[in-house]
Amino acid sequence: MSVQNVLNTIKEKGIEWVDFRFVDLNGRAHHISLPASEVEEETFVNGVAFDGSSIPGFRGIEESDMVMMPEPETSYIDPFTAHPTLVIMSNIHTPDGARYDRDPRSIAQKAEEYLQTTGVGTTVFFAPESEFFIFDEVRFESKQNSSSYFVDSEEAHWNTNRKEEGGNLGFKVGHKGGYVPVGPTDTQQDIRSEMCRLLMESGLRIERHHHEVATAGQGEINFRFDTLTKTADNLMKYKYIVQNTARQYGKVATFMPKPLFGDNGSGMHVHQSIFNGDTPLFYEKGGYGNLSEMALHYIGGILYHAPALIALTNPSTNSFKRLVPGYEAPVNLVFSKGNRSAAVRIPVAAVTPKGCRIEFRTPDSTANPYLCFAAMLLAGLDGVKKKIDPIALGYGPLDKNIYELPEEEKKEIRSVPGTLDEALDALEADYEFLTEGGVFSKDFIDNYVALKRDEAKAVSIRIHPHEYSLYFDL
Repeated sequence: MSVQNVLNTIKEKGIEWVDFRFVDLNGRAHHISLPASEVEEETFVNGVAFDGSSIPGFRGIEESDMVMMPEPETSYIDPFTAHPTLVIMSNIHTPDGARYDRDPRSIAQKAEEYLQTTGVGTTVFFAPESEFFIFDEVRFESKQNSSSYFVDSEEAHWNTNRKEEGGNLGFKVGHKGGYVPVGPTDTQQDIRSEMCRLLMESGLRIERHHHEVATAGQGEINFRFDTLTKTADNLMKYKYIVQNTARQYGKVATFMPKPLFGDNGSGMHVHQSIFNGDTPLFYEKGGYGNLSEMALHYIGGILYHAPALIALTNPSTNSFKRLVPGYEAPVNLVFSKGNRSAAVRIPVAAVTPKGCRIEFRTPDSTANPYLCFAAMLLAGLDGVKKKIDPIALGYGPLDKNIYELPEEEKKEIRSVPGTLDEALDALEADYEFLTEGGVFSKDFIDNYVALKRDEAKAVSIRIHPHEYSLYFDL
């Protein structure tokens, strides 16, 4: 959509406010709203000013002036505001007009530009499967003298004997028993359908939705693949609409990877492939999983750099509560066709040459999508450039249920880092693949690591309630 089309939409749809948004390092969206009467062609040239010092990980107060530069093709009408509002995503520039090197969206665009300079291909496509929970209630606190959390859902297996429902009607979702049951067990068909309706009205092509494995309201909605930056934009839109639709229903949606102890967590499996024009480059009939040599090298780059990559694809302390054996979490750094126990899966069911792709199953939705997708592309391209052979390096293929392998065989399989600090250590030791083509700067990486170290420390020094169970009576 051009600037003129945006201005026409404002007139034709009776838009009262234009909401300019940008994304911080953690992947949270921020916004400033302008009256539609104040938005004109010059707005897209001069941008919208904001205070960068108030955004964690951006700039100091002595250099706080920053500018949002709107991208008109990202516009859509907000389905939740009482006053008609048009949403537009923005890149971040410094006052002198330069792209800000800590702006996640600009990093994503630079990754796409770098791909085109490599000669490998012209376009990379991404398709994330972002899971979430819908709860009826969430409460938490972390104080000097107390620490607790509480979540609840009418679906939860722990509520089979709850009386507060005004008469318990049963049909609760069993422990790890939530994968695609029909109603009345699946109570969230209508809310997910409403989410999909709003997503489609906002421009996303929805492929399907369903209940996921965990109890207590885990769901998934799949939308159509697109290019790297557009898919990241779409994921931001997806999360916004999912969370606000839940709020309209009097519920709360979270993309937190592991909100429940003892059941499956929420991942973000990311499908990806490279094309040269209209020609798919990951397909070769007769190869393993019908993959080309380029695709295998791309997998090699993903798995070789995975410990560092995970600092960007799984960037929360909670991520590593999900990345443990026993809950279908892809902790094993191997590849395999059709095998959901491997970190990299090659889908083989109903796949055409253009649909041939690889799926990295380790990421979760605490990742900033712009940084996550850019980092995966750069890791894969490094594998293509250096011809990293995943088979020679012992990354598979492993066509077995890895969860049920004997312990001796499991010891031979490399696993993901066990904590956020370990992933950050790996990133500090292996970051050069990210700085290729100037996509990520060393300053960005140092700043990002420092920000995430602070998060990890904030969690590690706090008393956990379970420690009282373990140690209070000693």
